[in-house]
Amino acid sequence: MKEKKMRTLAEPFRIKMVESVRITTEEYRSEALKRSGYNPFLLHSSDVFIDLLTDSGTGAMSDRQWAGMMIGDESYAGARSWLHLEEVVKELTGMPHILPTHQGRAAERILYGILGGQGKVFFSNTHFDTTRANIEFTGATAIDVMPDHSTDPEIDLPFKGNIDIHKLKELIIQYGAENIAAVIMTVTNNSSGGQPVSMMNVKEVRELCDDHNLMLVIDGCRIAENSYFIKHREPGYEDKSYEEIAKEMLRLADAFVMSAKKDGLVNMGGLLTLKDNTLSQKCTNLLIISEGFATYGGLSGRDMEAIAIGLKEVFDPDYLHYRIRSTAYLGEHLKLMGIPVVWPIGGHAVYIDAKKLYHNIPVKEYPGQALVCDLYTQGGIRCVEVGSVMFGKYDEYGKLIPAKNELVRLAIPRRVYTQSHIDYVIEVFDDILELKDQKRGYRITYEPPFLRHFTAQFARMD
Repeated sequence: MKEKKMRTLAEPFRIKMVESVRITTEEYRSEALKRSGYNPFLLHSSDVFIDLLTDSGTGAMSDRQWAGMMIGDESYAGARSWLHLEEVVKELTGMPHILPTHQGRAAERILYGILGGQGKVFFSNTHFDTTRANIEFTGATAIDVMPDHSTDPEIDLPFKGNIDIHKLKELIIQYGAENIAAVIMTVTNNSSGGQPVSMMNVKEVRELCDDHNLMLVIDGCRIAENSYFIKHREPGYEDKSYEEIAKEMLRLADAFVMSAKKDGLVNMGGLLTLKDNTLSQKCTNLLIISEGFATYGGLSGRDMEAIAIGLKEVFDPDYLHYRIRSTAYLGEHLKLMGIPVVWPIGGHAVYIDAKKLYHNIPVKEYPGQALVCDLYTQGGIRCVEVGSVMFGKYDEYGKLIPAKNELVRLAIPRRVYTQSHIDYVIEVFDDILELKDQKRGYRITYEPPFLRHFTAQFARMD
């Protein structure tokens, strides 16, 4: 029998509306980058050709979502759109208390503001930037509990996003269960390369939390993408649907935090869901003070309609296959070129090992920041450093304590770019390879006390 030829991965949608993007010259981009203090976050979007800064809120909504927005009920309390969203989220999470927020970090601020405080400790497979900032802002401590091998960008394992159970057991004993605010499982694990978490790992964490009476929080803004990896990599889940897998995982948690701007397939929105009635009342009071009434949070009715529809669409098998394989397409082609990528490719982004690629630039000169600047200058591509700019700290003498890895993230917006856009990104890396032997990076000229990568400014090390 003749072997079937692998066909081009075609987008499972048709384009109904287009947005013009501007093509600029290298000279123009060099000046724009200089004006922004060499921080792509401070660029004007009109000066960006391919925007891979984040996949958060940058996706394209479907015709059904846009149609839903037209029937959004903007009543202040008890709106139909709220009831629709509440029904969908309760079915997904199995939790009775649903709190809408304007985005995920608002849900984090509410929950961790109540659970945190001086002397409290949070453990996670990896805290992302806003999670860590919201925890540390309360005076609490955020500790990542990853297996040693997870920081090796080249090792090929199916679930590199898992928490290290052995380390977690030791840390619980070390800090004392009474001082531990919560264990947070981030799925997929964004900071470790968008790597998935296995169902077995979450079950083991649940058992450990039960043994010590600890709270388990799932930060599941990419819960559908994680479900895809479980179905295709973890034994026993081959015949389950993606939505069934997500439901099983979420029922292991005491709380669920979500930025709906990812797997909710919307441009704005977030969720906090809870099992405990007393904690829910505290969070609801803080929600009303800071976000809005309990049945809309920081959202309009049309936003809630779009999220309710998006949380169903995201589990469509055709969409998820396209989503995961189109991201892998970029990563696999870069690897073939000799670009060091975090392997295997995660669900929402491709991560470049900037320290290995720009091997002549010392960590204290931020090789990841050098790469994001070069990608913009060479091709108008905007992306983000996930290394010592984002996660580095200083010791008592002001010396940099670097992050474990110096990565650059190319985050793929959902349903936005076609294969030709991605092929263009791949071609720009030909120019990057010609720059890999450069020896100078950047220094920070301004930084705020929290989340410095958003607004920090840099100068070249000339």
